Amino acid sequence: MDLEIMKSYLPLYRDALLLTLKIGWQGVLLAFLTGLLCAVVLHLRVPLLRGIVQIYIELFRNTPLLVQLFFLYFALPKIGLRLSPGLCGSLGLGLIGGAYMTETIRSGLESIPVIQSESAASLGMNPLQAFRYVILPQAAASSVPGLIANVIFLLKETSVFSTISLMDLMFTAKDLIGMYARTTECLTLLVIFYLIMLLPVSFLGSLVERRMRYAEFGD
Repeated sequence: MDLEIMKSYLPLYRDALLLTLKIGWQGVLLAFLTGLLCAVVLHLRVPLLRGIVQIYIELFRNTPLLVQLFFLYFALPKIGLRLSPGLCGSLGLGLIGGAYMTETIRSGLESIPVIQSESAASLGMNPLQAFRYVILPQAAASSVPGLIANVIFLLKETSVFSTISLMDLMFTAKDLIGMYARTTECLTLLVIFYLIMLLPVSFLGSLVERRMRYAEFGD
């Protein structure tokens, strides 16, 4: 392993990391907002919207992200809708992530006992106030571990972005290996940069989970 060669590759990996983080977190934000909206729809049991959400969940949970990216990047232009690689990456990640986030948030909402809503109503809260101030905060606390796991899963899924010509970490590693055949150095840097991207999320998620449990139970 040549450390000098690895040092010379660092700027390329740094730029790839920044691009991966940018598109990855855009996708995570879209996934969270989509998941929250869909989970609320399922929780409120609106018949027509509930059916649409269930179809969406089954469609995106049962198809690989790679297939979804191919559809967005290669198939949509055939009908006149051309998206940039970055937008395809964010949108694909957000759609598949939204399906997983929906189930996580919905489970959190359904874990709250009915007596909580009844108690809120007895205090004079309307259903919207009860949901906003009583149900949702408790559901968020119980959903944190699943949400963090989903975020880590989605950030790891960015490794397939290279298939739509995005110069992410995986694209950079494969490109350098193809040009210079420095497989060990390139893959070592790839692992290091993925750890740089994912370990802070894992540590922060554990910290948030402990804080929320402390706030809820006081121990």
